Amino acid sequence: MAYETIKYEVAEQILTITLNRPEKLNAFTGVMQRELIDAFDTADRDDNVRAIIVTGAGRAFCAGADLSEGAKTFDRDARRGPVKRLASGAVDYSDPNARDGGGQVTLRIFKSLKPVIGAINGAAVGIGVTMQLAMDIRIASEAARFGFVFSQRGIVPEAASSWFLPRIVGISQALEWCYTGRVFPAQEALAGRLVSRVVAPDDLLPTARALAREIADKTAPVSVALIRQMMWRMLGADDPMEAHKVDSRGIYARGRSDDVKEGVVAFLEKRPAVFRDKVSTDMPDYFPWWEEREYK
Repeated sequence: MAYETIKYEVAEQILTITLNRPEKLNAFTGVMQRELIDAFDTADRDDNVRAIIVTGAGRAFCAGADLSEGAKTFDRDARRGPVKRLASGAVDYSDPNARDGGGQVTLRIFKSLKPVIGAINGAAVGIGVTMQLAMDIRIASEAARFGFVFSQRGIVPEAASSWFLPRIVGISQALEWCYTGRVFPAQEALAGRLVSRVVAPDDLLPTARALAREIADKTAPVSVALIRQMMWRMLGADDPMEAHKVDSRGIYARGRSDDVKEGVVAFLEKRPAVFRDKVSTDMPDYFPWWEEREYK
């Protein structure tokens, strides 16, 4: 797929996805939505991709939804044609045209089999911040600004952020930011645990790449893919027994693998391990252990 609104660049097993509408502060469009989903599909199929960095071109990460259509920007009936109605005349919310586009992006990132690092270089508001929530680690430039501005536009948080945000920063902080809709600096994002560190602008991508490099150089791809899904999906589990079940399957299946034999022997021989199992072909037989939810 030839991309119009993003860049897709793989170097030394690290994929960098760059939101690339700098003249529009990388404002989010339907095209960007489709391209981001395709990029994560492509990355999951490519065993050469060990980690993903997402950043923005120019002075913004993403300034939110493209508002060029004015008052009808968020009116789905006006932009896409009328959403289906039930016999009663009520809206049929199962119509795919009623789905939130930002949520389709975050749900795809959530399913990623590769670790995802957000390198937040500048303004990140609306979907520009909510799309980050399904990323595993967020590193911010001192120039970054964040805003859950929905209440100031008369809408509500989207991109499944009502699930992600309280789990990341806690319910009180999530509500404060969403109630006020204010734009806040990187240091407040750090204090509120939205980002894990704040660095000088020139250090942003090198810092993100160093972290991605550590993952790519030292870890087993299949283990990382499993760890990512274990951690995210257990946020919704109702009892630690659910984690114990998945842990037990993982320890059993991976314990018999060539990767584990190599990891142990390499440690004993005091040399770097060479892990050969691939995400594309060597995921264990119990994966996936969940049932995919449908939009309806």
